[in-house]
Amino acid sequence: MSKHEIVSVTAMQVFTWRFHPGIEAVVKTKGGAVGRAVCTAGISIGSHEVKFCYDGGERWGGLGVENAVRAIEEKIAPVLIGMDASDQYAIDQAMLGICPEAKENIGGNAIAAVSAAALKAGAESLGIPLYRHIGGANAIYLPVPGVPAAAGHERYGGGVTTPDPKPTYSFMCHGFDSFSEASYAGWEVQERWRTTMKKMGIYPPNYYDLYIIPEGHFKSDEELWALMTKTIQEAGYEGRIGIQVDVASDCYYDRKQEKYFGLFSAEPKTKEDMLKLYEHAVANYPFVIIEDPFFEDDYESHAELVKRVDIQIVGDDLFTTTPSRVAYGASIGAANTVLLKVNQVGTISETLEMVQLAYRNGYGVMPCESRGEGAAIADYCVGINACAVREMAVGLVANRFLEIEKELGSKARFSGTAGLQGRRFAPYRKR
Repeated sequence: MSKHEIVSVTAMQVFTWRFHPGIEAVVKTKGGAVGRAVCTAGISIGSHEVKFCYDGGERWGGLGVENAVRAIEEKIAPVLIGMDASDQYAIDQAMLGICPEAKENIGGNAIAAVSAAALKAGAESLGIPLYRHIGGANAIYLPVPGVPAAAGHERYGGGVTTPDPKPTYSFMCHGFDSFSEASYAGWEVQERWRTTMKKMGIYPPNYYDLYIIPEGHFKSDEELWALMTKTIQEAGYEGRIGIQVDVASDCYYDRKQEKYFGLFSAEPKTKEDMLKLYEHAVANYPFVIIEDPFFEDDYESHAELVKRVDIQIVGDDLFTTTPSRVAYGASIGAANTVLLKVNQVGTISETLEMVQLAYRNGYGVMPCESRGEGAAIADYCVGINACAVREMAVGLVANRFLEIEKELGSKARFSGTAGLQGRRFAPYRKR
């Protein structure tokens, strides 16, 4: 019996930082290796993402996952016990082959949690870091990180599909020689931002978190862009720290009227209005990343924006980490970067397939720790040599990045400005 052999697969419903339940899966091997992974839902959820299994009813607001937990222990565990934890592809294929439409019938959240847990167990059983298990000897690049700045909400009239706090803004630290230097710069600019927000009477839910900007502070988000730009300049990082925005535009798009409502300002906007606004933003402010600038099925507008601006255009709801959607987007040049969320598609193997597809088509990949990945997102980033990561310049995940950087030593490389998809970063006009 091999030490890599899986001897147990268990699960339980757990609390997550989103304050609704998630699934924690645990995979153990004969040799004593243990892999734990949590899968939970996000805020902006694309309609093309794999479907989660929820209990429904009144408990936990209908978002309980006890049925998915039972599916892991009654359906998935019997299939995986005895398999080699280090053979990720075989494990994922075994889960997908349990029954027709396995993700829908068992639950994408159940499969995603077990897939990630098995990946960790496999790495531990081999005695190598998780990033090395993912990427081998080529896993040496640390991504451009950022720090959270502010979130939008209903201050300009609100979205038509959700009241959740979008868009979200971050400071991205790209013009540095190492992750540790970028991390310090992120901490410094965030401290200045905290002081600015405090003077305005705006406070975050947690010490290091997005500031939810109340109604009445800004007439439009352009005033927010100007304030972020000023903060960067005063910190002495002009040209080295830029602005990232997750627009989550699907939340604001009315498909019948074909307009965006309450996004960036009170005025309704057509697709062309949005294109011109993004052009203006990139020309006048240090934007380096725009995520989900148009609704999730508007490939054409994503492609047009790539032609008009020279920065990283990221597809999240557009691609949902799904190879077929990435392939179609690449065929017409829609966006130039894919946001990676493992549980959008279900398994680690399918995620890595998507990553290779993106790279073959000249696209960047930007992982996001929003679905329960925790510190493992750092290993994912380094394992695939990601160009950037959503936030994570400071905090517990940053600690893991710094640990990996130290472990790699002289082999460590920082993606930096050149690693971002829009590499020239045309200078913006100072205001």
